[in-house]
Amino acid sequence: MHKDIKSNLGQNINGHILFVDDEENILEIAVEFFQHKGYSIITASNGVEALNLLSTEKIICCFTDINMPEMDGLQLAEEIRKIDNTIPVIVMTGYPSLENSIRTLKNGVVDFLIKPVNLNQMEVCVQRVLRERQLFIKNILLSKEVEGKERLEKLNKELVYKLEELQNLNKIMTDLSVINNTTDIFKLIVEITIELTKADESKFFVINESENLPFKVSSSFSDSYLQLLSQKQMEIPQKEGSRFQQVIIETVADEIPLLVSENKNTDASIADHLSFMIVPLKIQEKVFGVLTASIKTGNKRFTERELYYLSFMTQRAASAIENLALYEHINRGLMTTLKAFVKAIEARDPYTKEHSNRVTEIAIAIGKKIGCSDEEIDILKISGPLHDIGKIGIRDEILLKPGRLTEDEFKKIMEHPDIGADIIGQLGMWDEHQEIIRHHHERFDGTGYPSKLKKEEIPRLARIVSVADSYDAMASDRAYRKKMDPDKILAILSDCSGTQFDPEYVDAFLALFKEGKIN
Repeated sequence: MHKDIKSNLGQNINGHILFVDDEENILEIAVEFFQHKGYSIITASNGVEALNLLSTEKIICCFTDINMPEMDGLQLAEEIRKIDNTIPVIVMTGYPSLENSIRTLKNGVVDFLIKPVNLNQMEVCVQRVLRERQLFIKNILLSKEVEGKERLEKLNKELVYKLEELQNLNKIMTDLSVINNTTDIFKLIVEITIELTKADESKFFVINESENLPFKVSSSFSDSYLQLLSQKQMEIPQKEGSRFQQVIIETVADEIPLLVSENKNTDASIADHLSFMIVPLKIQEKVFGVLTASIKTGNKRFTERELYYLSFMTQRAASAIENLALYEHINRGLMTTLKAFVKAIEARDPYTKEHSNRVTEIAIAIGKKIGCSDEEIDILKISGPLHDIGKIGIRDEILLKPGRLTEDEFKKIMEHPDIGADIIGQLGMWDEHQEIIRHHHERFDGTGYPSKLKKEEIPRLARIVSVADSYDAMASDRAYRKKMDPDKILAILSDCSGTQFDPEYVDAFLALFKEGKIN
């Protein structure tokens, strides 16, 4: 029998809370708890069943799992929003991710709970979203009936406040979702902290208990925003250390975010922090770092809302760091396998031993000389060693032939860029890597292979590898000839500038050679 909801919202609310989950035991626990609290509950085991109930029952709030058969929770949320956008939807999942978090906001979900969910937390969530629902419905009624400008303005301010909050949360998740290395994550959360809270200063402290960090961030400790808090510093007696540092250490021990809205401490080492927040970042239930924000001048003071932003952000950052660590681990394994292929190819031909590594070093040097971005240099570091991986598909009698190749044999050799690009493409590597491998034998005048691209049609990094590859080939002994004299090589590169090679990259190479930076 359905009951009227009686809560501390201050009035009776007629309607049902809908729980949607394909795990029957979760539904039974939720029903028992909320009915005991005086709420009226109905349940569904999947999204389709839930939508059918929506047409026959008065639903005032919906809790739904994400992963369900027939229709998942996010699809259900989108359909509910289309039917009645006054029904708040809260999703529950045991498999949180940045992607799902972003999708929930886009689908109009008002909260995102991670299983196992604390029942008291769920009740608090119900009370909050029902209050917000009442505000939303009242705003609709006031808008329709034009009842009182003052009340309408107040509700609108609350809605603007909520919209701003959602926009800020969306910004946090969207910005974090595009970061591809841990150091950039630390820098980003500091930048977002300053932008959202108007802090005078923000820093991220990495807790290093073993003096060996689990991630490659040490190169950035010279930056003011990122600092290392070692185990030795963590053990400094309070009387010997900075009071602010001691507060950070205490917060790490408590593992609870700290807000000091108005600092009354007169200790010189902390008095200039007029208002401050300290938020631990936990990875696998262990504090990995601490985000701090401080107000040092003016009348602004931090609020609970801003502490919520930082807590939300550190949780999402922790997930992003874990995902990146997993990706980097998988990627290292993949690169080890691919480099083993390259070594196998080079082992077939003693004349090309270490050729790929030398080409990579030269290509990186040219890239830095012409001002390539860090991202482009990283692409060269990965693609350079693999540029000839397609030769694994070429027979030894052709690849190792000591004399001149026949026309048919050369056609077979010309297949290796496509073979290589297809190999790494099948392994899920990025298009930029495939382009370098596929097009490093194109010529600037359009007479190269495999696609006869010319000038800027040839990917920029492939043009760089082309110069590096040709130089090392001429500077090395081969089965069919001895290595060339350096002066002759430089003359050939100069003569082929504008025909085989991009003139800009030839000039960069010649400058590096003159500076003694090319062996």
